[in-house]
Amino acid sequence: MSGRRLGRGVAVVGAGMTKFGTFPGRATRDLFVDAFQEMRRSVDRGIDPADIEALYVGNYSSDLFEQQGHTAPIMADWVGLAPRPATRIEDACASSGVAFREGLIAVASGLYDMVLVGGIEKMSDLPTEQVTDTLATAGDAIYEIPAGFTFPGFYAAMATSYMDRYGATPETFMHVGIKNHDNGARNPKAQFGARIADIMASKKARAEAKGRPVPQWADEIEFLRDERANPTIAWPMRLFDCSPISDGAAALLLVAEDLAPSFSDRPLHIIGSGQASDVALHDRSDLTSIRAAKLAGDQAFAMAGLGPRDVDVAEVHDCFTIAEIIATEDLGFFPVGEGGKAVEDGRTALDGSQPVNTSGGLKSKGHPVGASGVGQVVEIWKQLRGEAGERQVADARIGLTHNVGGTGQTCVVHIFARRF
Repeated sequence: MSGRRLGRGVAVVGAGMTKFGTFPGRATRDLFVDAFQEMRRSVDRGIDPADIEALYVGNYSSDLFEQQGHTAPIMADWVGLAPRPATRIEDACASSGVAFREGLIAVASGLYDMVLVGGIEKMSDLPTEQVTDTLATAGDAIYEIPAGFTFPGFYAAMATSYMDRYGATPETFMHVGIKNHDNGARNPKAQFGARIADIMASKKARAEAKGRPVPQWADEIEFLRDERANPTIAWPMRLFDCSPISDGAAALLLVAEDLAPSFSDRPLHIIGSGQASDVALHDRSDLTSIRAAKLAGDQAFAMAGLGPRDVDVAEVHDCFTIAEIIATEDLGFFPVGEGGKAVEDGRTALDGSQPVNTSGGLKSKGHPVGASGVGQVVEIWKQLRGEAGERQVADARIGLTHNVGGTGQTCVVHIFARRF
């Protein structure tokens, strides 16, 4: 696919999402209605929903999380789009990133002029053990899961391999969490809207209020090293290295590029798209890189006619802190083996040379798995339109999203441009 172009230009003219978090008593359809309504309000010149011709919705496993299958037509019904065609896309945690690509292809091909793309997941109705089991279905059920692997274990294996090869330490990964919580504290949609320093202060205050010994952590790293405050899940991945159980929904409106001025003077132009797959983790010769991400990134950059240095802001898939470091190397932002040091040096911070996960990432913003890919695009929409508030990257013109399914068996990358 390298060097290929879209049949015609496609633009994003509306974007909305719920707050990510846990919402007892609310079903996926309720969350999707909220995201859809916010998307409608974001369209500068308004839209008539009757003009939407199709719906592509990413969802990993409403079947197991909610005991509800056949979700796409339900979502279409609840936002008033029936009887238009509605298609559910399942590609593990990349489900809505792939749904976005399918919507892009549908408009670029000329089949439709306007489509709605959504991402949905409701995870919190199950106890943690069952959530873990549900997510494990994205691994290899014959060769990996019977051996005792769950997703913290998968990414712990990647982390230990990275440590062995490049000299990273557990503290390297902690810097990713600190940075992403700093960003999430600036994002009203984030599940964890608190810095690590704020969480430390809260724990000290609670201990003092209960008359218990007050912990004397010198800084965030010392706090994150404390097994009581930040227990090991699968070494070296600790609690604050892991994305949370989340509920949420997000929605985007895609139109043919020549129609975009009818809806907005400030659309986002989709200039690059790439997707690739890979074998299961147990069959890979290298655990420190995700081949599908490299290939998808190469395809997207070739289509856009750009390189990694042209990207002003990126949202990458940080289901675990090690995943962000690997992603920044796979995409070419940093040389192989230097992604960890780049985080430690502040190069991926809001004011760094390559801002990454300004939303707080999956780590702080939350990770309702089927909604995460579209949620990433919502952040790029805000950044390129200058609407990101306290986390705004100055003069951001090119944005990128990187959405991974499973341990990297699927990856989809998109590149966006501001032309106003």
